[in-house]
Amino acid sequence: MLRRSRRTLQLVAATTLMVTAATACNAAAKTDASDSASGGSGKSFTLVTPDAVGQNEFLKLAVTGVKAAAKTHDGTEKVYESTDTASQQQNVQAAVDANPSVIVLVGFEFADLVAQQAKAHPKQQFLMIDACTTKTYQNVTCAVFREHEGVYLAGAEAGLLSKSGRVGAVDVLDTPQFRRYSDPFAAGAKKVAAKTSASTRFVGGQSPFDDSARAKEQANSLLSKGTDQIMAAAAAGNYGVFEAAKAKGAFAYGVDVNQCVSSPGTVVDNVIKKTDVAVEKGVEQVLAGRTGTSVSYGLKEGGISLTGLEAGVDSSKCVIAQHKDVLTKVKALRDQIVSGKLKVDDPAAS
Repeated sequence: MLRRSRRTLQLVAATTLMVTAATACNAAAKTDASDSASGGSGKSFTLVTPDAVGQNEFLKLAVTGVKAAAKTHDGTEKVYESTDTASQQQNVQAAVDANPSVIVLVGFEFADLVAQQAKAHPKQQFLMIDACTTKTYQNVTCAVFREHEGVYLAGAEAGLLSKSGRVGAVDVLDTPQFRRYSDPFAAGAKKVAAKTSASTRFVGGQSPFDDSARAKEQANSLLSKGTDQIMAAAAAGNYGVFEAAKAKGAFAYGVDVNQCVSSPGTVVDNVIKKTDVAVEKGVEQVLAGRTGTSVSYGLKEGGISLTGLEAGVDSSKCVIAQHKDVLTKVKALRDQIVSGKLKVDDPAAS
């Protein structure tokens, strides 16, 4: 959910007010070349992204997942890349018109559009990734993530690495859903260092998802009080958090993908969402007829992890690669969560 680079609350609200009136012909949409593949089992999969894929690792993983699903079923895949609200609507309509076996959509932007289309086309199967419709539809299957489990592990790293005994988080908004990126961070730190103190600052404002300046201000507020480890959960504002931390010689933690490459020496680790896993497993679920449900992916299912716990950490440019002893302790905590011996409280749980 925190992958956005330019989404605002106004844009999300506008999506719910606009009526889908697009045609299947969409010059703004980019279609993956592999959609021209022929033959196979007849299974077809269409992915619709909320933004252009480009170098967006979060969305690139989704593309990997839909390609893998097509390969597994000897079928075909098509990718529609959106660029704005209008093209999101056009691409969803184009996907529905093509009538594939499964339409996969990534992001909360599509919730209202999918609800409209699911009701109008009850035989079309939809798979939503990292979001879900408010109402349950038998032809809408959702894959969501237990981000709080990964955040808890990042917090444990922060608690073990902090020299000041103060950790903090810069979060987008003060809501239960977004507190999944701050409250568990504090809990994880206190698990390994009981005397750790933790604070959270919220970006808020008119553009909480892409206000790097406000995010930097909130990070500096934490740093001025001695915080030396900060969970950056401010979407595009993360870069402002990284700048603030770097300037003060402090450390930060990224989300969704490996953000260490954007600020080597400052970003310790990242809570990553494996959209490819969610897409592949979600498609299998739909094809098996287990539709109309929402499945949660966490550490146990391999949908959530840390960069530090993955292969290739030594070349990740993450600070955690220099702390093998910390990773050993964090792996032990991960195993306890996976086995059910350790439960991480979910701030968004009802």
